[in-house]
Amino acid sequence: MCGRYVLSTTAEAVAEHFGIDVSPPIPPRYNIAPTQQAPVVRLARSGAQELVLLRWGLVPFWAKELAIGQRQINARAESLATRPAYREAVRRRRCLVPATGFYEWRRGPRRKQPYLCRLPSGGLFAFAGLWESWRSPEGEVVQTFAIVTTDAGDAIRALHDRMPVIVAVSDYAAWLHGDAVERLLAGRSAAALVIEPVGLAVNNVRNDGPELVVPLEEGADPLV
Repeated sequence: MCGRYVLSTTAEAVAEHFGIDVSPPIPPRYNIAPTQQAPVVRLARSGAQELVLLRWGLVPFWAKELAIGQRQINARAESLATRPAYREAVRRRRCLVPATGFYEWRRGPRRKQPYLCRLPSGGLFAFAGLWESWRSPEGEVVQTFAIVTTDAGDAIRALHDRMPVIVAVSDYAAWLHGDAVERLLAGRSAAALVIEPVGLAVNNVRNDGPELVVPLEEGADPLV
């Protein structure tokens, strides 16, 4: 699964990576959590890519309340076409979720230890995502998103049996336009990942600073 992630770069770098001319202000984030606003890349009505801020936790258009999104931060790739919450979004409302890393936890004898999963370069990549637009009974429109997950690759499996679908740069357009959805969801993400233990401060959603992604000292046993 993916319950927290990192986007520790500038808005300008995100816009350049995805080929977008205009970007909303995006401060570096080190502990993005469900129900918070986060940037996603999607297709605008014009067909061009746009970067927008949406709420993490997908709320289907037919839902009766916003709270359902807290249970739908991740969408399993295997059931996107059949689950009512996702089947319309996977057909018409796919997005890319920019990130520079994500956290996963491993249970030890006394506590759960957080690990940061990132590319060896530490650079930008993108999760496959879905987005929806929901209108409250009072008429407020809230746009939300979920991160698509799949079976964990070898490196992640020691921590969790699920991981986000990481879309290769060469497949960004195919995911957004729907040209190869089944192919992109069929296999495990092929991205090579570095996995490092980090401090327990990430467990608190109120903490959001660069110190969260600093690896523990080499040789430390994080699970003791």
